[in-house]
Amino acid sequence: MEDKDLRIRSKVISEGVNRVPNRSMLRAVGFEDEDFKKPMVGIASTWSEVTPCNVHIDGLAREAKTGAASNGGAPLIFNTITVSDGIAMGHEGMNYSLPSREVIADSIETVTGAERLDGLVAIGGCDKTTPACMMAIGRLNLPSVYVYGGTIQPGKLNGKDIDIVSSFEAVGQYQEGQINDEELYQVECHACPGAGACGGMYTANTMAAAVEALGMSIPGSSSTPAINKYKETECQQAGEMVVELLKQDIYPRDIMTKKAFENAITVVMALGGSTNAFLHLTAIAHSAGVDLSYEDFEVIREKVPHIADLKPSGKYVMQDLYEIGGVPAVMKELLAGGLLHGDCLTVTGRTLAENLAEAPALKEGQVIIRPLAEPLKPTGPLVVLRGNLAPEGAVAKMSGQKISRFEGPARVYDSEEAATIAIGNNEIKEGDVLVLRNVGPKGGPGMPEMLSITAMIVGKGLGGKVALMTDGRFSGGSHGFVIGHVAPEAAAGGPIGILQEGDTVVIDSETQEINMQVSTEELAERARNWTAPEPRYKTGILAKYAKLVSSSAQGAVTDKNL
Repeated sequence: MEDKDLRIRSKVISEGVNRVPNRSMLRAVGFEDEDFKKPMVGIASTWSEVTPCNVHIDGLAREAKTGAASNGGAPLIFNTITVSDGIAMGHEGMNYSLPSREVIADSIETVTGAERLDGLVAIGGCDKTTPACMMAIGRLNLPSVYVYGGTIQPGKLNGKDIDIVSSFEAVGQYQEGQINDEELYQVECHACPGAGACGGMYTANTMAAAVEALGMSIPGSSSTPAINKYKETECQQAGEMVVELLKQDIYPRDIMTKKAFENAITVVMALGGSTNAFLHLTAIAHSAGVDLSYEDFEVIREKVPHIADLKPSGKYVMQDLYEIGGVPAVMKELLAGGLLHGDCLTVTGRTLAENLAEAPALKEGQVIIRPLAEPLKPTGPLVVLRGNLAPEGAVAKMSGQKISRFEGPARVYDSEEAATIAIGNNEIKEGDVLVLRNVGPKGGPGMPEMLSITAMIVGKGLGGKVALMTDGRFSGGSHGFVIGHVAPEAAAGGPIGILQEGDTVVIDSETQEINMQVSTEELAERARNWTAPEPRYKTGILAKYAKLVSSSAQGAVTDKNL
């Protein structure tokens, strides 16, 4: 029996007299006669020296190339960008963070489409690279495997674990006089010891775990630390696996079904992941042609307990989870509890249940993952709120919160800089609702994260004593009584744009309501007098992004309403 031709798209280049010029170009980068008979596999690398999250990915890409070549593929590495959220945070640079997700997805789609590649291994690290790679994979629908570059080790200072969030919170502590210049400097120097993405259950680790639950990455790979040698083996396996997927005619949309997204949401809720999961999973689903809404998150939240004692609201980091069995051990518990769809197909060619049958159970005596019957919280901690302030919805992270209701006067700011100055000057008092608006997808533009703001609030001892509400978003490292993704956003005419200083705001996570106590008549009058703010950028990527981007409730994608 003749071997199956795996050149599902590259055959247009590999054969024919008219393609001599095309092949000449490939010979210049190392192709020989035999390579033109093989499937061309793209290795999409997000390697960059601008962030520790991705600084090691060049080596991982070469391992993936080796794996693909060993299994009969003709692999080619190409690069895309990354933006370091930790470095972009707290200033104008953060406006570029979420738009970078679209740039990465667009660039992977562009290279893979132009070069007529047959399959794809995508390797990510920092926050936006994982969802961006998955969006490209969903759009392209070519046999693909995603590999996460891995988590950073915790930093060590005075015998204690610290991380990047410790640095942000140390700023508030310094401003309060709780630590001195030298102590602040020592936090700065020890928080990030080397390669890998931020260590807690922040956005990078949240999305890596979600993609593993989705079935699109190698079992266990979301929790393998960046500096662990086995990460190289995973990349080799991913290269081999793409060729197998080509042989078996298994495509991403065969794997990324509605039930698979439900599995991803389940794992995010159980782990107490980042609110950014709403934004990114909705965007990935859109790219894969799957209808996913806030209601789907809510249905799952109500039945999935929060069982992981992980930072930012808990004690432990991803490396600690890895050492007790990692994400597969957690999924094994969830499957046994009837909370996962075990029949979903994965990139191994087997079902999720078949993969988990081989996974180790949680290590005996561990304290990081609670039993399902004794959770930290009986339902998921990521809550959708609606009301006259957020008709399309807002998202709150309630893990670690002792209170579920907050009522107070609105302190309204139209820029992060103004809010930062107010907090620094001790103008925000216990009981206030700090409102930061016109920082949504259009208004920011780019929906910047508010880690600097939340860290200052915590550092000043106001964590849980002040509520923060925004049409922007939060880092996975943020904690406290914080509500983000308020939609519609102010710049699109949302009610948060007509909220006024001193209005009473009521936020209730039990009733899932977020309202301002202003009469319907008064709100209608304010709406009549509202005018859209001038766009902050008139040219370039941020201007294009603001013009095209959808609501945060729709994943803040740029191809929704074309």
